[in-house]
Amino acid sequence: MTTSKYAEEQAFLEGPHSRGRELFFLFKVMLQFIKGFRKFHFLGPCATVFGSARFGEDHPYYAKAREIGAALANLGFTVMTGGGPGIMEAANRGAKEAGGRSVGCNIVLPVEQEPNKYLDRWVSIDYFFVRKVLLSKYSFVFVVMPGGYGTLDEFFEALTLIQTNKVKNFPVVLFGVEFHKKLHEHFQFCVKQGTVNEQDLSMFLFTDSIEEAAQYIEDNAIQRFHLRKKKNIFPIKLLGERKEKYVN
Repeated sequence: MTTSKYAEEQAFLEGPHSRGRELFFLFKVMLQFIKGFRKFHFLGPCATVFGSARFGEDHPYYAKAREIGAALANLGFTVMTGGGPGIMEAANRGAKEAGGRSVGCNIVLPVEQEPNKYLDRWVSIDYFFVRKVLLSKYSFVFVVMPGGYGTLDEFFEALTLIQTNKVKNFPVVLFGVEFHKKLHEHFQFCVKQGTVNEQDLSMFLFTDSIEEAAQYIEDNAIQRFHLRKKKNIFPIKLLGERKEKYVN
């Protein structure tokens, strides 16, 4: 993405522009959604893993994310991530190594973000809000690994959508007890202040155990939503669709 492209996005958020310019932007957003819908339409049920792009292969949480990716694949999920390096790469890698499906919804950025090499398929999106919709749309599970602003944004959006009944009560796993300890303490403080209901703390599992997370997902996603019963969805040739084979 060029500098002029970023300037265009920044200008959009400055306030109202001409009707023609606003309409043109809407068409571009629509095309981004169509691009994602066409790419991911034939996925099985997904589990989305969020986490930092900045952890290298030698980081302990990279290894944990790799194990989580494998565990999710063994449960029958397509592992979806933001498609980049770090935790995202590790989760995709674990899924691939376990013989599962691995996909990514990449965001186009000037630094840090390129599709990792463990993806069976991916789509690159210009707008964060489009990307977040796609990461949520196809997923029955959200696993939140240690990360920064972007990861926390995705975590809080998932919780907000569940809390407000915009999506069903899909399982959310907050992984990394030591890393997220202060965050968890803040949630408890929010309960005391009355800004969060105590029962809302049961909306996610706070753990360091991959086995506990896998069982939680088994109970609260696979069994609750009967995910083993797959729908037969076939491509429509008239629309130029095709059911791509995944690389094993």
